[in-house]
Amino acid sequence: MDNSEHRKFMRLALEEANKSKDELEVPIGAVLVHQDKIISTGRNRREFLKNALLHAEIDAINKACKKLDRWRLTGCTLYVTLEPCPMCAGAIINSRISKLVYGTSDPKAGSCGSIINLFELPYNHIPKIVNGILKEECSEILSSFFKKLRKNKSI
Repeated sequence: MDNSEHRKFMRLALEEANKSKDELEVPIGAVLVHQDKIISTGRNRREFLKNALLHAEIDAINKACKKLDRWRLTGCTLYVTLEPCPMCAGAIINSRISKLVYGTSDPKAGSCGSIINLFELPYNHIPKIVNGILKEECSEILSSFFKKLRKNKSI
């Protein structure tokens, strides 16, 4: 898959991130693709549903497992706007996702190269990683969200 395909699916992940932002969630979105078709989408829903596990990646993985009626997501590519945290990187490994494509790095919790790369450890499955797809757009949606949040809290 070339970068134009990656950008197409990352734009859809950004649409999911915008939905999160509209719900006053940290704007992170995910799209899971199998055979060039979208299987599921996900977005951050931790605040709305009061559940620490409801990251965008987990949401998309859960929906994909239900749709495909299997837990192994071999042959799937996960697009996510922000580098996955350790929980989500573990879910990617455990669900056997073949490729991870993410937009921007997470220097505070990123577990695909920023703080640690869990995919370099000797687990039973190692997905391929592509990073930096629509990096500026993925970074900007997060920056503007937190800037607005800080501004509103100072009032």
